[in-house]
Amino acid sequence: MVTETISTDVVVTSTRIMQTGLAFWSSKVLLSAVNLKLFTLLAQGSKTAEEIRTALNLQQRGLADFLDALVSMNFLHREGTGAKAKYCNTLESDAYLDKNKSCYIGGLLEMANNRLYPFWSNLEEALQTGKPQNEVKNGDKPLFETLYNDENQLEEFIAAMGGIQIGNFIAFASQFNFADYYTHCDVGGAGADLSIQIAKHHPSIHSTSWDLPQVAPIAARNIARHQLQDRIVTKNGDFFTDEFPKADVITMGNILHDWDLAQKKMLIQKAYNALPKGGAFVVIENIIDDERKENTFGMLMSLNMLIETHGGFDYTAADFTNWAKEIGFNHVDLMHLAGPASALIAYK
Repeated sequence: MVTETISTDVVVTSTRIMQTGLAFWSSKVLLSAVNLKLFTLLAQGSKTAEEIRTALNLQQRGLADFLDALVSMNFLHREGTGAKAKYCNTLESDAYLDKNKSCYIGGLLEMANNRLYPFWSNLEEALQTGKPQNEVKNGDKPLFETLYNDENQLEEFIAAMGGIQIGNFIAFASQFNFADYYTHCDVGGAGADLSIQIAKHHPSIHSTSWDLPQVAPIAARNIARHQLQDRIVTKNGDFFTDEFPKADVITMGNILHDWDLAQKKMLIQKAYNALPKGGAFVVIENIIDDERKENTFGMLMSLNMLIETHGGFDYTAADFTNWAKEIGFNHVDLMHLAGPASALIAYK
């Protein structure tokens, strides 16, 4: 039996419970600001509430509370008070939430606002049924099927996902020792962002960004923008029906967690088959700590897989190590990247 002793000197309050229980208030304020392109507007210069109201076609009622809430949350600065007060972005907001900047990460937040926010209201149903709560619940096409039929939407989505991952990709490319390797393949390479970072950090590496045919033109444009056509190529394939291209290092970024255990093992097996002896298979995801007590974001991401997929889930390093060794990999290393993300590296 677990018991808890509370010292008479400790004051227990409900503050954290209330802050967490009502955290959707602050979340929705930020998501709405991103969707309204408030930070993109203020990247042009500081503005009064009236100037913001006019530019974004808002009502006066609630506007001051909305803007000052963002000030108190440290997403905006305010100079002065009253009608003459001027609002501007913080350094953080200006760097990452201005849609005109290359490091914009708001694409994921836009998706969170427009798609995930209502789906997450059905978390209880997901826990009771184990079934997705997204578009497929009502018989509509899944997100990816819709995206892959519209190149403009697909390019916007891939750019948003690349923006979220770029810190992790840079960290991996700068930390991983490529000295004994010459070829790399990113399975599910999307916009070739990981291939680009690896090529930039390691001039001797030749990389392949491997994904469905609809993605190839987007990846090719991105590669050309970085002038790396001589060392990165795009190839088409479906990782469920095709074998992986042969390479010394095979990577997967935020892919393995989309699938159930049998599918995860199938993908790990395909990576093993495509690697030479001594080759490395790398997965970059929000790896949950083995004690399942610290990486809250990783566990929330796993719940998001419950909402979004039929069998996907995130996992611990110990989980992945067991699967990899079962398939034949010799050992697995863990490399911490940016924020809650890590790379798991399985050596053949």
